[in-house]
Amino acid sequence: MATGKDRQKQLAREHYERQIRRRAERQAQQKKVAVVATTVGVLVVVGGIFTAVAVVGGGDAKTQAAAATPSAPASASAAPSAAAGPKPYDAATGTCDYVADANGGPAKNVGMPPAKPDKNAKTMTLETNHGDIVVALDTAKAPCTVNSMAFLAKKKFFDGSKCHRLGPANFPMLQCGDPLAKADGKSQTDGQGGPGYRLAEENLSGAKYTRGVVAMAKSQAPGTTGSQFFIIFGDLQLPAEYTPFGTVTKGIEILDDVSKKGVLPGGMGDGSGAPKDPVDIKHVTISGKS
Repeated sequence: MATGKDRQKQLAREHYERQIRRRAERQAQQKKVAVVATTVGVLVVVGGIFTAVAVVGGGDAKTQAAAATPSAPASASAAPSAAAGPKPYDAATGTCDYVADANGGPAKNVGMPPAKPDKNAKTMTLETNHGDIVVALDTAKAPCTVNSMAFLAKKKFFDGSKCHRLGPANFPMLQCGDPLAKADGKSQTDGQGGPGYRLAEENLSGAKYTRGVVAMAKSQAPGTTGSQFFIIFGDLQLPAEYTPFGTVTKGIEILDDVSKKGVLPGGMGDGSGAPKDPVDIKHVTISGKS
C-alpha cells in the first residue's frame, strides 16, 4: 500500500513531468513561427514584426528547421566562437577579414577575397531573365561586403543561379545568392549554399530596410554573412543585423511584377517560397562606373 510519503513523491514527479512537457511544447511552438535565410536565409513575422533568418553556411534541412527561431534569416550552422569569428574592417591597415566557414552548408568554393578591398566599386548590375537590376553600392560604409561581392562576381559565382525565396505581400523581399539553389519549390536545400567563407556584418548603425535596399542574409550568430543577399521591394521592420550594402536604382519593378505571381507550393510555412515566375541570375557585374 502506498504511503502518504510515496503519494507526495508521485505528485511531485507528475508536476515535474508536466513542467517538462509544457516547456517542450513552448519551444516547439516557437520553432513554428515563420522565417529570411543564409547558411542560409528566411524572413519571418513575430508579434507583427518581421525578422530575417539568414542562411550563409549550411547544414541539412532537418537541422536547419530545428535551429530556426523567431529572432533571425535561420542558420543550421553552429554558432562560431568569438575567437574564430571574422573581424570587422580594420581602418588602420585598410584590410578585411574573411574566414573559412567550417560549419557551413554546401559551398561553391572559389577561394578567398583579397584582404585589401577595392574601394572604387560603385555599381552592381544583376543581369536576370527579366532584365537588369542595377544597384548603387555603398562601398564607403560596407567595404568588406562590397569587396566580397565584387570578388564573387569576378569569379562568376552567381552566374546561372536562381533567386530561391520570395516573401509574401506583407514581407516584400527576394532572396538570392545561393549558387546551388534549384528554386523549384521541391528542394530542401535551397538557401543553404554559400562561398565557403564568412565575414563580419557592417554598416549596421541606423540601418533601415526600406524599398530598394539590398542587404546580406546571415544566420542568428554574428559574423555569418556569406554570399546570400535579399532585395527589398517594400518596407520591412528588421533588426539592424543585416548588412545593407546598396540601393536599387533600376529594375525594382521586376520584383513588383514577380511578386504578383506568388510562390510555388512547399514553402517555409510563412508565406514565402520559390517564386512561381523564376528569377534567374545570368551574370553579375560590379564596376567603378555610377
